[in-house]
Amino acid sequence: MCGIVGLLLKRFDHRTSLGALVTPMLDCMGDRGPDSAGLAVFLEPVDASLRRYSLYWGGETIDWADLLLGHQEAGHGAATLESTADNAVLISDVAEAELCTWLTTRWPAVHLLSVGRSIQLFKDEGHPRDIAARYRFDQLAGSHAVGHTRMATESMVSPAHAHPFTAGEDFCLVHNGSLSNPNSIRRRLQRRGIRFQTDNDTEAGCRYLEWRMQEGDSLEQALEAAFDVLDGFYTLLMATGEKLVLVRDAFACKPAVVAETDDYVAVGSEFRALAHLPGISDANVYEPAPEQIYSWSVADTVSPKTTAVAS
Repeated sequence: MCGIVGLLLKRFDHRTSLGALVTPMLDCMGDRGPDSAGLAVFLEPVDASLRRYSLYWGGETIDWADLLLGHQEAGHGAATLESTADNAVLISDVAEAELCTWLTTRWPAVHLLSVGRSIQLFKDEGHPRDIAARYRFDQLAGSHAVGHTRMATESMVSPAHAHPFTAGEDFCLVHNGSLSNPNSIRRRLQRRGIRFQTDNDTEAGCRYLEWRMQEGDSLEQALEAAFDVLDGFYTLLMATGEKLVLVRDAFACKPAVVAETDDYVAVGSEFRALAHLPGISDANVYEPAPEQIYSWSVADTVSPKTTAVAS
């Protein structure tokens, strides 16, 4: 049993309130997942020549200032780093492959959580309430966010196994449920040179969707293909820099509820995660249908596109 939450703010002037609104959602879902939690926030994109790297320091001694100095001394150009406890975001013009090699060689205790122009990701062990306080989630701003609270059922509890999972740039996924065929998906992708970081079933689904998008699919097209590939029970909530996307499996065994107003789209595993939101009493609240793809654009203020998939 896990909890998922998502919030997309339709009005630009409300974006400074994103963290304050989404933090109680994540805290509430701590009852569904007290082992670990994570939150992906999408901010204004950095310049096209730069990338925003979310980092987690897994060692006992943390010295982000030393890492930034080492990054600059390595000739990687101008860079900035903002840290909160053992998470940090590095903005740099260095390529991802070069950064990964440098981290592996010089800073093996530091792990790359996400990369992109917009995404900033936090993951850690513990109760979601404590994690939210540690990283000051209530102070975060942005256009949309996706969060997850985990009760581990199929792999170890660690920051690496916590959700959201990411693959590629500016893409993340949270999952409530379980896949019964992650190993076959993993082998299929590994034959294509795709590398995995954990044995978590959700990572297999995340990397499958990213692979389809690299092959030219939109996220919605990748999900249509995934209906024939992913075996198991799932509610998946995904985000890119431009959109929030929700889908449930054919049996819709895992709960989900959506609330829409003129100001926001909110998603939760249970309605109580949404009950504090402004205007919720007048919101359009509904349960997403099975095997339908709900897609909301950051720039869109009308109802989401809904794609029905023939069974």
